[in-house]
Amino acid sequence: MRRLLLTGIRQMALQDAPLPAISSPHDVLIRVGAVGVCGSDVHYYTTGRIGSQVVQYPFAVGHEFGGVIEAIGTAVTRVRPGDRVAVDPAMPCFQCDQCRAGRCHTCRKLRFLGCPGQAEGCLADFIIMPETSCFPLAPYHTLEQAALIEPLAIGAYAAKRAGELKGACVAILGCGPIGLSVLLAARQAGAVRIFVSEPVAARRDFAIRCGAVFGHAPTGNLVNEIMQCEPLGMDVVFECCGQQSALDQSVELLKPGGRLMIVGIPEVEHVSFAIDPLRRREIGIQNIRRQNECVEAGASLLDAFPELTNAMITHRFPPARAQAAFDLVAACRDGVIKAMIHFNQP
Repeated sequence: MRRLLLTGIRQMALQDAPLPAISSPHDVLIRVGAVGVCGSDVHYYTTGRIGSQVVQYPFAVGHEFGGVIEAIGTAVTRVRPGDRVAVDPAMPCFQCDQCRAGRCHTCRKLRFLGCPGQAEGCLADFIIMPETSCFPLAPYHTLEQAALIEPLAIGAYAAKRAGELKGACVAILGCGPIGLSVLLAARQAGAVRIFVSEPVAARRDFAIRCGAVFGHAPTGNLVNEIMQCEPLGMDVVFECCGQQSALDQSVELLKPGGRLMIVGIPEVEHVSFAIDPLRRREIGIQNIRRQNECVEAGASLLDAFPELTNAMITHRFPPARAQAAFDLVAACRDGVIKAMIHFNQP
């Protein structure tokens, strides 16, 4: 089979590899269809690391995908050959204290697709996964839509962790695929006014199309402009770009008792906060770690916003042009929102 490997900073190679074999009775063999290029994949491509997770070359990234069940282990009951599935890239142990507490996404022994030191990614013709990670698709969902479910699930989880959003005023700073997923989830949860900030015009325009009431290019004074519209401030701010400046703006935008949801992944080791406004206004801060049991909620966003979620897929590439896909996403060129790499056409 074919397999895409990172071989150095901004270097990638398509190589031949043996077909993986099922070794556990609870595993399945999946023929990979569409793979979404995620911002975290691009971090590994451009810098070779995310925090303490450092790539040891060669290494396969990729974790957003949909595929078709090719073969199953002897104890598998959840799916059968021929089923089209969305895949949760997290593979928890289901036994540690975190898993028993319902926090499988922070499992002590978590293996996650495309995460250095844990599991090779899904940029390949075939991959082995546990059946617990497989979610059969509705007949009308495509494999591209299946690949979108992972980022949509993160948006759904972030909105869920933000608390009550019905009637809320919300700001989203950063409108890549994750920020847009948060936007759709916030809309579904009942947020009434959603403000966004995003430097890329195509993404900013798409956020307006998705229901944002205000789109800001970060060249003016974001805080003043939003506060002119909503003098009392935001109930919730979702920081989705991993930038210190956005964290600073988030604190300024929040009303007393407001909630800051940190969804973006900073490239730096440390971030900081101005403690005086944070303390005086009793701002709550919640980090978001991927998603937890929100695959079905992500799929529900496909059904709630079919035209918008389909339109998030802006570019498609064959495996031979995967490096061009990564370069495109890294540079945010050509109006890219979500690029897909097709290993086997649906």
